[in-house]
Order: sequence, then C-alpha cells, then structure tokens
Amino acid sequence: MTTDFDVVLFDLGGVLVDFGGVEPMKELTGIDSDDEIWRRWLSCEAVRVYERGGCGVDEFAAGVVADFDLPLTPDEFVEAFRRWIGGPLPGARELIDETRAVAAVGCLSNTNPLHYDEHFRHWDETAGLEHRFFSYELGAVKPDREIYDRAVAALGVPAGRVVFLDDNLVNVDGALAAGLVARRARGVTEARAALVALGVLAG
Repeated sequence: MTTDFDVVLFDLGGVLVDFGGVEPMKELTGIDSDDEIWRRWLSCEAVRVYERGGCGVDEFAAGVVADFDLPLTPDEFVEAFRRWIGGPLPGARELIDETRAVAAVGCLSNTNPLHYDEHFRHWDETAGLEHRFFSYELGAVKPDREIYDRAVAALGVPAGRVVFLDDNLVNVDGALAAGLVARRARGVTEARAALVALGVLAG
C-alpha cells in the first residue's frame, strides 16, 4: 500500500498512552468539561514554562497550585502529578508497527523530564518511534505554532505530508494552522480510524 504522506506523528497521552490527569484536575478544580480543563492547563504559564524545559518541578508545582487555586501543597501536587501517566494503551504497539510499514512514525508530545524519566523512556512503544519530539527538548509547547514548525523542520519534509493525531482540539487546530494534516483521535481505535480515513492504512 502507498500513501500520500511521509510521516505520521502521534500525540502520546490520550492517543497511544493512558493519561490519567484530567479526572483528578476536574475533581480538584470543580471544572466539569474535559476541553475546559485542557484549555486551562495548556494556557497555564507554569505548565508552559515547565514543559518547554524552562523551570524545575518545584517551581512548576507551586505555579499550578497557585494558578488553579488547588487545595494541595506543591509537594502533594508533584506526588499526584507523577502518577498521571499510565501505560501504553492496548493496541498501541500494533498500530505503530502497522503504520511504520507505510510511513515513518513518530510522536509530538507536550511532556517533561519527570514523566519522560519515570514512564516514557522505559517503554518499547516509545523506543520504537523513529522520530521523538518532546516539548521540553524542543523548547516549545503545543498548541504554539513554533513546536510544529520545529518538528517539520527536523523531519525535512513538507508540512502537508505530515499527519498529526492528537486528542485535544486546540492542539489539532494549532497543527492545522502550521500546515500539517491533523485530526482529533482519542485513543488507539480513533487513531486507527483517522489513518484509515486519510488513506494511510487499509480499512
């Protein structure tokens, strides 16, 4: 099978990996909407600086607790935060392998040294990705245009030949504005369906 695309980039948390941070933050903040939690999280300056690699975990935690007015100490928040990342979702490795047969495969993920060191770096799924773009290494975060431009430049292919799948609409919109072919996908099943609809994978 041939495809019109050179590279498929997956977000990790919420697409290939179980991300457990939304429900705890909804409970702590009283915000009911997943999309609103993500909007607040992705626009929080402490989060943006930390996931760009610009501060340590203590400064990050203090900023999040203050910004969201959480009923936790910064140390308590860090202990909860380190547990937000679960394991790879069922079928993630198979989807990566199937996609790799027709295109280069990678990830483009907002993450940080704590989650990378304690979770992502230990997994075969992460190691099996040809291109690994982590926000704290790139010095930029989704949904800013800068992170997509840096990833595309590193890939060395036109943005229109890169597929990007993310579970957050704001990140999908950012990728579309940067010229990537982006789709929302929540979990492995939706990711596979998106790739089938784009003609990357056979139905």
